[in-house]
Amino acid sequence: MAPGPTDHDPFDLGFDAEDEFASAPGDPWRQASASSISGAEGDDPFADFPLARQGADEDPFVELAAGVPPAGGRPTPGYAPEMMAGGDGTLGDVSVPRISIHVFCARPDTAELVEQAAADRRMARAATTVLPGGVQAAVEQYQNQPTPSLVIVESLDSAPELLAQLDRLAEVCDPGTKVMTIGSANDIALYRELMRRGVSEYLVPPLSPLQIIRSITSLYADPAAPFVGRQIAVVGARGGVGASTIAHNLAWCLAERMQAGTVLADFDLPFGTAGLNFNQDPLQGIHDALGQPERLDPVLMDRMMARVTDRLSLFAAPATLENDFDIHPDAFEEVAQKIRAAAPFVVLDLPHAWSAWQRKMLIASDDMVIVASPDLASLRNAKNMIDLVRQARPNDAPPRLVLNQVGVPGRPEIPVKDFGEALGIAPSLVLPFEPKAFGLAANHGQMLGEVAPKSKAAEGIEQLARLVARRDPPPPQKTSLLGGLFRKK
Repeated sequence: MAPGPTDHDPFDLGFDAEDEFASAPGDPWRQASASSISGAEGDDPFADFPLARQGADEDPFVELAAGVPPAGGRPTPGYAPEMMAGGDGTLGDVSVPRISIHVFCARPDTAELVEQAAADRRMARAATTVLPGGVQAAVEQYQNQPTPSLVIVESLDSAPELLAQLDRLAEVCDPGTKVMTIGSANDIALYRELMRRGVSEYLVPPLSPLQIIRSITSLYADPAAPFVGRQIAVVGARGGVGASTIAHNLAWCLAERMQAGTVLADFDLPFGTAGLNFNQDPLQGIHDALGQPERLDPVLMDRMMARVTDRLSLFAAPATLENDFDIHPDAFEEVAQKIRAAAPFVVLDLPHAWSAWQRKMLIASDDMVIVASPDLASLRNAKNMIDLVRQARPNDAPPRLVLNQVGVPGRPEIPVKDFGEALGIAPSLVLPFEPKAFGLAANHGQMLGEVAPKSKAAEGIEQLARLVARRDPPPPQKTSLLGGLFRKK
């Protein structure tokens, strides 16, 4: 028998649906105007209160991803100012935990939207069931059935009727069940009342799949859990296009130009070049982490990583043929997830190969960079990869395309414009053929920004780092002439 409202009340009911608040002639839901809610101009009593989120254009997550604060300039509750400014708080997406979700939709459009959200990579672990009927169908469903972890109900009714329906739903909800409501009224008073009754979230159409996913994620976020850094996967469309070089220079620019903590993980176990390119020969590396993923804690991780600079750490590949590297695919995913807790940015240097673990890495990454050269093989392979990623990540931005080694003397090439049109993606970066700068950097174990900072390639990779970081580099620190004189001996 389901517990009654006196035994358990997930909505924290303080009054009946037929009380004065909901049924009096002076119904505050119908009489509350914009002026009565917000008060006199310049004196908004709810200025610091989180409004019901409405529409994709007003989604603070979309604005944060673009590196700008929400409209009005007021901080969004739960997000640090440095995140909104595009600082190191620009972190990766968190997946929805392994929960069961029932969604009762009142409109076919909402059902289709939820289906799109359920197919997203961030919802892979959740079991989502979409049902018609709205709140009333949910009440009937749970008369003799246990409720799932999360119930999402949509209502097109007025505020008093919505409250009455939620009261009846509260009587059949099990302890621990969270309730999210999709309504039609963008009313601050209604939002406050729903929160007072214990509703976890209130959303107003128009909505986007990402807004639904992130609303669900926020309900199960653990404040004690470490942050999740942005994972950037760099892969070549074919061998020899310079994907590893781009990945290493991108990681260096994120650390030194963007001044953000960065980890570079070289997953090309037998032939990785990250150690050579950074002039590092660590005793341990990514292979040791993959061999014992369950023991990989922050202390052990710090021992295995080589410190390249103050902000850049390296998980080097062993680059040896003595081992067969027979590693379980789940170990790659587990290690990558733990590395993401070590720095705001994690760059994965993936080999030009194809396996189950590499497919998962690409799909799970927050950003994906495909490096290609202007030839037919790169065009074919890049198109196959982009089509796969678009199908697996329908709610994400398309991968970034980098055309490398453009303008090799005497080599027939596909024009950049035709290359991009064939893929349906404009290249984020076109790098000219500069063998002298790249060769000098490789031979000295340094990056382009160190040996040839004024070269077109170095400037292009720095621009790519800005796109990935979604912000401009911090301004250089000013030093006064007087301070310099005092420091002289």
